[in-house]
Amino acid sequence: MAKRSYGQYCGLARALDVVGDRWSLLIVRELLGGPARYGQLQAGLPGISTNLLAERLRELEEVGVVGRQLDTESNGVAYALTPWGSELRGPIAALVNWSTPLMVSGPRGDSFKAHWLVVALESLLDGKRAEVPATVGVDVDGTTLTVRVDETGTHVTLDVDGQPETVLRAEPSAVLGLASGMLTVEEAISAGDLRGDKQDLAAVFGPG
Repeated sequence: MAKRSYGQYCGLARALDVVGDRWSLLIVRELLGGPARYGQLQAGLPGISTNLLAERLRELEEVGVVGRQLDTESNGVAYALTPWGSELRGPIAALVNWSTPLMVSGPRGDSFKAHWLVVALESLLDGKRAEVPATVGVDVDGTTLTVRVDETGTHVTLDVDGQPETVLRAEPSAVLGLASGMLTVEEAISAGDLRGDKQDLAAVFGPG
């Protein structure tokens, strides 16, 4: 079956021809963190059927957004973004920032994976710089992400050895509210539990 097209000579229309189908950009979101095996992708995309995931991966491969490579741990296949596919980081970050009013109400029963916060926090804190580096941890549902701000920008990592001295444990809505500026540092602390120095949290998430 031929893939549908808007049939318009417009950059937006042609971009949507490539990544506008349901699940396509969410697959890209999963791969922004690095290569992933099929099972890892399916685990990170609650609600997608195995047939649809296979179809979307095939389509993204055909247009040059995704490629295959050897997974050294399993000697199987891993999927990774091509250099062109990696350029979707900017548009995805813009959509994450635009979505802020939609996130205020909280999950409302929607599924949530802590690793989705990596892309979200990098997007919401894009442009943040600090001459004096600051690092904090964010603990959501028992998973800790490390957020570091330095003179090169904001860096969010998952599953690193050891935890920062300062860790905020909170619901995802509070973390997103803090990163988007809709919650102050004090409000985020009140909504969660802070271990460590409030000044570290302010250095990473506060204005500036």
